[in-house]
Amino acid sequence: MRNWLLPENIADILPATARQVESAKAAMLERFRTYGYELVCPPLIEYVDSLVYDGDAALAMKTFKLDDQLSGRQLGVRADITPQVARIDAHLLSSRQGVTRLCYAGSVLHTVPESAMRSREPLQVGAELYGCADIGADQEIVALMLASLEGVGVSSLTLDIGHAGIFRALASAAALPVRLTGELFDVLQAKDIPSAEALLTGVAEPYRAALLALPGLYGPDALSRAAQCLPALPAITQALADMAQVAAGLAGQVAVNFDLADLRGTAYHTGLMFAAYAPGWSDALARGGRYDNVGDKFGRARPATGFSLDLRDLIRILPQRSLVMGIRVAADQAQAAAVELAALRAAGEVVVVDYLGESAAALNCDRELVWRTDGWQVAPFVSH
Repeated sequence: MRNWLLPENIADILPATARQVESAKAAMLERFRTYGYELVCPPLIEYVDSLVYDGDAALAMKTFKLDDQLSGRQLGVRADITPQVARIDAHLLSSRQGVTRLCYAGSVLHTVPESAMRSREPLQVGAELYGCADIGADQEIVALMLASLEGVGVSSLTLDIGHAGIFRALASAAALPVRLTGELFDVLQAKDIPSAEALLTGVAEPYRAALLALPGLYGPDALSRAAQCLPALPAITQALADMAQVAAGLAGQVAVNFDLADLRGTAYHTGLMFAAYAPGWSDALARGGRYDNVGDKFGRARPATGFSLDLRDLIRILPQRSLVMGIRVAADQAQAAAVELAALRAAGEVVVVDYLGESAAALNCDRELVWRTDGWQVAPFVSH
């Protein structure tokens, strides 16, 4: 038996890459801090009904489930941290009545990968803003998302902007049953026009034509075409205005496309949605959007918007972090030099005890601690 084999789409991160990942994660969290976002660390597992938003079949399918031997209830291994952060805002931080900004970084686990080359253990990093329904909150999140990607070396970004509220408004106006709405949501995600036409047989106009038009409403000019072919429902008019406002705020900073059928993500999104793309990647590097009232199941419905990314997706372009060279001390001298070793480590130096008489390259050391007549000294390390 090959006990060293890992499950499919699960992989180790080795030292040099781990330094890159952890440095990038720390840089992102520090950026979030400067925007006022507070770090939270939700648990890896909790009761499954807290991890999955009602009606979100896709997230439920991605979530590993197991029985809790203590309570007898079903636990889930988180597949998305956003519902956990919504729980924290709604319940544990319920005394806060104004805007709350929270951020996080941690592993999630998926039952199946999102694509053949994706990990089933994404390292999800994200930021969420609660308590503000104004479009300015969405603009802040978009700006933070783009700055986070640029900060780790992603260039030539393109932002796709969509809006889940347009589909929801059309489905509601057409009085589509819940089951049909869910099926149509799935086929529009895939831009499967024949299946959408079949599902919409008998649906009243102009809503049938408007729903079928959504997959074609893509590109820089999609908003003007949408204004001409979609019914002037108040929710749609507002959605188009919000999308235009976000795009206008980014003029000259990043290329912008609109996609009114980009419903990818999860069923909890309610409004503006956005995704960042870059040359060399086949899928979005970061996604986000508005998900108002998700906290309702935890006792407090609040406006909310946020974004997240999988840091593993960025490994190949993360800034290189040079290995910090250390100070060698021979094992038979370590006890006598204990005070000096502690002082060097307290000052941030890497001190390595050499048990086997290894080379400078093997120990990653360019200096050594040696005893001289006037005491312990740090000297250049010449391999023995």
